[in-house]
Amino acid sequence: MYATEIRGGLDYAPCRYGKSRVTCRGPKAPETGYIACLGGTETFGRFVPDPWPVLLGDGLERPIANFGQINAGLDLYLNDAVIAGLAASADAAVLQVMGAANMSNRFYSVHPRRNDRFVKASDTLQRLYPEVDFSQISFVGALIATLIEADAERFGFVMREVQTAWVARMKKLLDSLSGPAWLLWMGTAPPPEAMPLDYGIGREPAFITRDMLDALERRIRGCIEVVEPPDHASTEGMVFSEFDAVIARQMLGVAAHERAADALSAAMIETVSQ
Repeated sequence: MYATEIRGGLDYAPCRYGKSRVTCRGPKAPETGYIACLGGTETFGRFVPDPWPVLLGDGLERPIANFGQINAGLDLYLNDAVIAGLAASADAAVLQVMGAANMSNRFYSVHPRRNDRFVKASDTLQRLYPEVDFSQISFVGALIATLIEADAERFGFVMREVQTAWVARMKKLLDSLSGPAWLLWMGTAPPPEAMPLDYGIGREPAFITRDMLDALERRIRGCIEVVEPPDHASTEGMVFSEFDAVIARQMLGVAAHERAADALSAAMIETVSQ
């Protein structure tokens, strides 16, 4: 979903970089000297006037390029040459940990920009789930829910595939960056040690375990964890329409963005000020 399609009254100052077809949240970053912020819904900051990238820029007194996209997966940042090049050229980068489901893999493919859109089931997945009518599925979330409901044990093959692909692509993305990088985990719970087969896509980042993050340790300066349990969630300070109230209540609140920016600023300031 592009910024210009989002209801709620906020001015997301949509902008594009070069010939990229990806619409980003503004303000547009300068050509040099910026910190790149990559990630999903929280990085984009849906319904949040000042999401964590803005607050981080204020704290570090550095310009920020917010490349966050709602429901983004890693494919967006690996397939868009312009955004990938800008991220690689940044003085530093923060990558919000994105789920492993919204990526093309040997079982299914997703839209190259709108990574939450299911495109096609591979022959391998059709053989694994011959009883599923994939023609009726449009979104990855619906696909995952359908597969788990049909047979959670068989879904284990799919989950392990996307987890393996996620680690490999994260390494590729991190290796492409010229500046230092930090990871940011934002969720309702800390990274799990293991992943039950019926975990589903209900929790984000989907299908990511602590071992997967540990596999990236040599490529990053650190991983900041910001956890906001559901019973602590609040929409105070968020801007949204009545139509979007249900969605807004499911998102991390303004306080989580503030904690993320504070923790990142403390972790990054010595490095980016050099």
